[in-house]
Amino acid sequence: MRKTLLVVGLIGGLALALTTVPSAKISRFLAEQGVPEAQYNLGIIYANGLGVPQDDVEAVKWYRAAAEQGEPRAQSNLGVMYARGRGVAQDDTEAARWYRAAAEQGNARGQHNLGNSYANGRGVTQDDAEAVRWYRASAEQGSAEAQSNLGVMYAEGRGLAQDDAEAVKWYRRAAEQGNAPAQSNLGNSYAEGRGVAQDQAEAVKWYRAAAKQGLAQAQISLGIMYHQGQGVPQDQGKAHLWVNLAAANGLTEAAQFRDELAANMSTEALAAAQTQASACMATNYQDCD
Repeated sequence: MRKTLLVVGLIGGLALALTTVPSAKISRFLAEQGVPEAQYNLGIIYANGLGVPQDDVEAVKWYRAAAEQGEPRAQSNLGVMYARGRGVAQDDTEAARWYRAAAEQGNARGQHNLGNSYANGRGVTQDDAEAVRWYRASAEQGSAEAQSNLGVMYAEGRGLAQDDAEAVKWYRRAAEQGNAPAQSNLGNSYAEGRGVAQDQAEAVKWYRAAAKQGLAQAQISLGIMYHQGQGVPQDQGKAHLWVNLAAANGLTEAAQFRDELAANMSTEALAAAQTQASACMATNYQDCD
């Protein structure tokens, strides 16, 4: 069972924007008049192919137009495009520059992504204290990803004094927003009694929440709980189910554990577990019990 640090910058505001951006025609008309919000929206439209052919180069063009006028959401998104090499040559330094421009205006996504840059030394000199600074700024605005990462920094004593209770506090805030890495890490905290009273049933609760979002590390952790009968009745079929799913999601160590479990199961029990795993995946991890 291990902590998971979320390190990939996401396009800020994208989930909201997908349901709120005006049409491409309206956005283009306003963007060509120099309206920054319309330029930002047109960037989203092209980045996601909303009513137009998907085009990263056009997305970058319009994000840049808005970013250069100081639109913080566009600045953050332009940073992501540089970080991922989408529509522009990959450049971590440029990514960090645009994240900083957004972060210094108080944009939570830009703050989180700048924290990632410092935590991983991408485009800037690696600096855990700076990572904590920007994660905290974003976390205090409610960013679940930043809350999760701030929890990891507390758990590992990176950039600040190690404090398991603080780690749990931030994991919980993110977990209650549905952040899968934080749910898995909160499960670890309960399983190990770190920063909170040990409670295997609570560990299972949070592992399950993350596992049902497809997080492989949580799936193997849940499988281990079933294998050992901790927080749930011991059930080797369900152990195999969850470990098998973790292996299918690319977790290398899960494949070996799955095979060890299979070696001690009857043919019928193994077939049932495999059938259930297939049904689970077909329902996006919702029909698994």
